[in-house]
Amino acid sequence: MLSYRPGTTFAHRLDPRSKLLVQFGLAIAAVAHPTLPWLLGTLAFALGTLAAARLSPLAVLHSYRVVLAVLALAPFVAGVALGPPWFRIDPALRSALHVGRVLPVLLVSAAYLTSTPVRDTRAAVQRLIPGKPGQILGIGMALVVRLFPLVLADVREVRDAIHARGGEARPLRDRVRLLAVRSLERTLDRSDRLSVALRARCFAWNPTLPPLTFDRRDYPVLALGIALAVSPLVPV
Repeated sequence: MLSYRPGTTFAHRLDPRSKLLVQFGLAIAAVAHPTLPWLLGTLAFALGTLAAARLSPLAVLHSYRVVLAVLALAPFVAGVALGPPWFRIDPALRSALHVGRVLPVLLVSAAYLTSTPVRDTRAAVQRLIPGKPGQILGIGMALVVRLFPLVLADVREVRDAIHARGGEARPLRDRVRLLAVRSLERTLDRSDRLSVALRARCFAWNPTLPPLTFDRRDYPVLALGIALAVSPLVPV
């Protein structure tokens, strides 16, 4: 599971605001031009960010395996025809090209998540978006980043419990229903406990956040993020 890992890599030493800008710029650049050379270029850039965070591309792809499996269905569905020849190559390739633009964004997000503490992300968001909207967005991002791995762990525990009780012999529909209902129950229980814990600890909307400072190494990264964001304006 992708989560923050302390380290001293180049990505760890960058200010979270410059990393957020690069993510934002790459997301715009990735969807700007649906061509194969452009896709390969954004993919090469994303692999560079993984190298900056010292992440294995194979390990990251393994972490995203469920998302990638869902995305892989899109070309297949796009190619299916309700008559001869039953499967068309061109629509499937066009769909694969469009879906492939998501992959560079996922890889850059993995580099950010593993190199940036949640508190720094919240501080960056609240500094970039002042006022109540920034506080709400920062708190929302912090809670999602912290709780999502726990929700996934709950789903895996429910699945293992079903298998331990011989659930593999049940019909697929029953297994899906049990997994969905039990997982949702655990998620709601966890949400209730989180609400009580926040109230018990006098949850503050505007706590003292860690200081953020730009270093000289951040300015080229900022320029790169801006260049990626305006790249759709450049004719290809």
